[in-house]
Amino acid sequence: MIIGNRSGRKPVSRTPPWVAPVAVVVVLALIIAAFLFIRWYTTPLPPTAPSSGTTQQVVATITSLPSSELEAVGQGSATNTLKPITGAPLTGPTGKPEVFYLGAEFCPYCAAERWPLIIALSRFGTFTGLQTTTSSSTDVFPNTPTFTFRSATYTSQYIDFRSVEISDRNGNPLQSPTSAEQTIISQYDPSSVIPFVDFGNRYAFTGATYSPAVLSGSSWQAIAASLQQPDSSQAKAILGSANLITAAICRSTGDQPSAVCASPAIQALEQKL
Repeated sequence: MIIGNRSGRKPVSRTPPWVAPVAVVVVLALIIAAFLFIRWYTTPLPPTAPSSGTTQQVVATITSLPSSELEAVGQGSATNTLKPITGAPLTGPTGKPEVFYLGAEFCPYCAAERWPLIIALSRFGTFTGLQTTTSSSTDVFPNTPTFTFRSATYTSQYIDFRSVEISDRNGNPLQSPTSAEQTIISQYDPSSVIPFVDFGNRYAFTGATYSPAVLSGSSWQAIAASLQQPDSSQAKAILGSANLITAAICRSTGDQPSAVCASPAIQALEQKL
């Protein structure tokens, strides 16, 4: 009987040297595939885009909410991220205080913030040409339902509104700020965070005032319906944000119109700005 290896040579492995590296590659490939599958499985599908007629109904619903509902919500669950800024007054082409918005269609935070922006601005004027879209399917909070300002127009006797959507839903270039607007962006949004909103160079904020997760899995029609229920999580977030935006606009217009700006909720929020 031969015990052990008496030849003095090291045992020779019968496993080819390329097997271990290949096994590592296979394991890594399986891990990546599993990650992609989980991401695909957990990513909400884009909500079915409403027809033109339904879009108009949704816009009509959210832009004609009773003031009593907005009053009941107050700040709601929205985070007050507005900061006072100093600089020459920002006015629009008609000489009125300008609200300037910079965002992108792929951006989920822009998607969330357009809802309260539309609601607040509609208390001072009228939109036409708003279209529905969703944020990117590959970013955080994928497929967040929203609108786009790319082809919209806005009229008001109190303020001007200027919007720039820099990229479409797929990240392709769309619109560009003017050189004057780029100066404002560089001064008040040096980190290039979007959305960026400037209220007549008196107040500004970047990012969203509430989490886009609030809108996850909802359709435009469902969100519009929820806004008619002040106790809903979506109403508290969106209407609360709309009230903060309204308060900033009222500060820019000298509290005009009084029918909007004299509201106890708006007056209380103005004191917090």
